[in-house]
Amino acid sequence: MQPATRSGTGSGSASLIDRMIGVARLDPQTYRDIEHDTNATPQALIVVVLAAVAAAIGAIGGEGGQAGIVAQALMAVINWIVFSVVAFYVGSTLFATSQTEVSLGQVLRLVGFAQAPKLLGALAFIPLLGWIAGLAASIWFIIAAVFALREAFEFQTDRAIGTAVVSGIVMFVVAFVVALVLGITGSILGWLF
Repeated sequence: MQPATRSGTGSGSASLIDRMIGVARLDPQTYRDIEHDTNATPQALIVVVLAAVAAAIGAIGGEGGQAGIVAQALMAVINWIVFSVVAFYVGSTLFATSQTEVSLGQVLRLVGFAQAPKLLGALAFIPLLGWIAGLAASIWFIIAAVFALREAFEFQTDRAIGTAVVSGIVMFVVAFVVALVLGITGSILGWLF
């Protein structure tokens, strides 16, 4: 058995796939490594876009075609940023503890990678099983996001859940307004989850 490599020093030695698997497995060390690797933010963006593309694949036969995929990717990035910024503010003020020391970059990285389970959304087009894959992806993402917030803020789970709930509500409102302003058709809930 090989010893685990620690990239928490910012070395960025873990691959994107390894990190996605570690986050999906809810491995605390993977979360810590991502949190401390300041070069992992572009990887987090890739995960967000891949999750949006997976959701678009899962919605085969839905509205929009290629334009729908682009709109979904755009909304996914907006949702990621809004959720992360609100979580950063809420977690570092309302729910902060004496141990809370976090940067916006850490929250962005961890929340971005927490979207790795959403890749299951690509299976949503399968009759009878698709909705199960979509539901599983959404639940798994929520759990991974709570783990991400818990790690970023060094919180107990209840504070991480509170931060996630407040951030999710604000993200939903912003996504709804953006969709209305841009006249984007499609399922807003699909963009969120």
